[in-house]
Amino acid sequence: MARKILIVDDSPISRKMLRSCFPKEIEFDFHEAGDGLAGFELYKQISPDITFMDLTMPVMDGTEALAEIRKYNPSAMVIVATADVQIKSITKVMDLGAFMVLKKPPSKDSVRDALAQAEAKIG
Repeated sequence: MARKILIVDDSPISRKMLRSCFPKEIEFDFHEAGDGLAGFELYKQISPDITFMDLTMPVMDGTEALAEIRKYNPSAMVIVATADVQIKSITKVMDLGAFMVLKKPPSKDSVRDALAQAEAKIG
């Protein structure tokens, strides 16, 4: 079961909103970063089961961070959580190895569904 979760988003409110959508009956170990570079560095330290990645961030954006994470660990489970749902953006992150794209703002159902799909993939 995926318990260690990394949330990379420059907005503390967005990180809090995403955390609040996780099922309460399961205990998760949450880790957070406020930009893509900090997220990549934290990823290397903690090896999360699933990473939720925003796209628009300072220092290193989510697309670059996703590429670095996938270079570091080709089997990394990264779910892009973004308000940018343009086909071009979605295609780019999927080509870089994102598992899926979750539209912001997230809902409890969309997060539960994303977790279930990720769990099935992880095994």
